[in-house]
Amino acid sequence: QVQLVESGGGLVQTGGSLRLSCAASGRIFSISAMGWYRQAPGKQRELVARISNTGRTNYADSVKGRFTISRDNAENTVYLQMNSLRPEDTAVYYCNLELYGIWGQGTQVTVSS
Repeated sequence: QVQLVESGGGLVQTGGSLRLSCAASGRIFSISAMGWYRQAPGKQRELVARISNTGRTNYADSVKGRFTISRDNAENTVYLQMNSLRPEDTAVYYCNLELYGIWGQGTQVTVSS
């Protein structure tokens, strides 16, 4: 059974950076698109960034130019580099293995003003 484990969240000041990681167990990682989503209190979960199994990426308009998604298939890991963080980026961030709809447990990102 595939499991996803996120790490790298924390508290950072406005303008700071964080790098989230999502490590997957199992062999299907390399053939699946991966996504990073976030959910702020009182809001719906939203897609932040997605990377296909071939490396094609797309981003929410709100994070374009600030966030970068990447993957290392040898390490079964997907990353989200977040720069120029803003208070509105505060949320629980989840990774998603698209092929089977598997979610990680989430990691909290808090950006203070």
